[in-house]
Amino acid sequence: MACFFRRSIAAKLARTLHQPEDVFIPALHAAPVSKKRQSPDFRVPVSTLRMKGILPSHGDAQLQAEALANELNKDNVVEEISTGPGGMITFKVHRKLLVEKMLEPFGEEDAKFGFNSELFNTVKKGKTLVEFSSPNIAKKFHAGHLRSTIIGNFIANLKESLGNHVIRMNYLGDWGMQFGLLGAGFEQFGSQEKLNVNPLQHLFDVYVQANKEAEDNKEIQLAAREFFQKLEQHDSQAMSLWQQFREITVKEYQQVYKRLGVPFDVYSGESFHQEQAREVVQLLQTRGLLKTTERGTSVVDVSAEGDMSSCSTVLRSDGTSLYITRDIAAAIDRKEKFNFDEMIYVTDKSQQNHFQHLFHILRLMGHPWAESCRHVSFGLVQGMSTRRGEVVFLEDVLDEARARMLHNMQQATTTKEMADPGDTAEKVGMSALIVQDFRGPLEADYRFDWDRILQAQGDTGVFLQYTHARLRSLIRTNSTMAAKEIDPSLLLEHRSIAILQHLLRFDEVLYQSNRDLQPRHLVTFLTKLSHLVASALRELPVKGSPDNVAQARLRLFSGACSVLASGMRILGIKPVEKM
Repeated sequence: MACFFRRSIAAKLARTLHQPEDVFIPALHAAPVSKKRQSPDFRVPVSTLRMKGILPSHGDAQLQAEALANELNKDNVVEEISTGPGGMITFKVHRKLLVEKMLEPFGEEDAKFGFNSELFNTVKKGKTLVEFSSPNIAKKFHAGHLRSTIIGNFIANLKESLGNHVIRMNYLGDWGMQFGLLGAGFEQFGSQEKLNVNPLQHLFDVYVQANKEAEDNKEIQLAAREFFQKLEQHDSQAMSLWQQFREITVKEYQQVYKRLGVPFDVYSGESFHQEQAREVVQLLQTRGLLKTTERGTSVVDVSAEGDMSSCSTVLRSDGTSLYITRDIAAAIDRKEKFNFDEMIYVTDKSQQNHFQHLFHILRLMGHPWAESCRHVSFGLVQGMSTRRGEVVFLEDVLDEARARMLHNMQQATTTKEMADPGDTAEKVGMSALIVQDFRGPLEADYRFDWDRILQAQGDTGVFLQYTHARLRSLIRTNSTMAAKEIDPSLLLEHRSIAILQHLLRFDEVLYQSNRDLQPRHLVTFLTKLSHLVASALRELPVKGSPDNVAQARLRLFSGACSVLASGMRILGIKPVEKM
């Protein structure tokens, strides 16, 4: 495994530079794989050793690298030490040992390749609460909530795979002035009969109509404010209607989440924190943090200088609470209830200011754990549409992905017979959506393109699924050939070594992903692995090879398949067996 080689090289550096081994572990990185020629396996930049104070910060970095490389001795692990441009020291390990150590875990029943790396020894494990998806009730699941849902699911999967106890929370938008508008609108335009037939569509239609009427009709605006005040005062009739809307929505949303393969441990919502929001306002008042403006609103000064240049409104002039008031209450309640070690919010980047204010107010209120709260933001998807036009609802996107993928599979000459083509098309279509979304930095906006994301070749989710299905087919076909012991000398070809070198990077990719919570590192790793596997499958056949060669190659492909499947699951992709 990568740990064995990293530790051996770190020991070598430690002896030469008279430093503890652990200083060098995070500085050593697996080298990028070259397609055309064999490359070194690990590298350490002199600049990193300078920053750590291990080497002098002055002088020519390249000369320093060459001098250090000359001091280091080869041994039974490292067969070659050299230098590269920019003051890089590179290490090439013995090829037979590389094959032996890298494939060793895949001969075991419960191989957790990459997840037990010593890179994670310094990473704190604990209880992580991830709040994501969080759509508004009484509306069909909007396509705009797809990003929060799949990004939050990735973060939860990643944290869980690295040994954390994860709480997946869906914090529904189930309170606020929009429900005043919906309640007032339903009283005028709603129909219980239509609500029973197509609940979310009817509520959506009512909301759109009420919103349109409210633009010019002050009576509707007043009725909306009065309805929300009734909700805040727990008026039984208003609460009964609201409760009906909420139950209908959650039931329908759970069907969408089941389709996405996204589980939740807790369904919460703003409505859970009405009373606590009032307590928050009283606490802010008691601490002298609440100021009243000329308009009668209550605000908290969140400016760096304390000069009221930046304020956050926590109470309207009519005494009703706002989103941030309920968010403050929710955060305090979660800490008391779950005692999390970290809490991660996943929303679009338009809410960055909101979360800066939230964390700042929590600190002002004397909650040091606010430092362990984090906002992961993302950009917008542009141009998402179906054949019927601009997308509004997520189910339209999922239906379109499945239909297009099913059509592509039916047209392809390589498609295998399968029990449920529709289910496979659904999983592969979902993979395409996820990989398209995760390819770049999360904060970047991107343009949606059906043709590009559904390509069977290139860096797509379809290609990942196709590669996994090919490997699984190979393993099934040759299941009787699997061997506990293989001869490492039979896997010294460039294509074999390239795959093993790339697998050296897996724990580093997981480590980096855990640090910045960006899925693009894992997507890049898995697509590169799939390309390396595709090349190896062409040049290293299992069928027709001598048994010992076939067994060795089968172990290589089984290992690649295992890592590919592990990575896909972290991304939220269900690997398919046939395609």
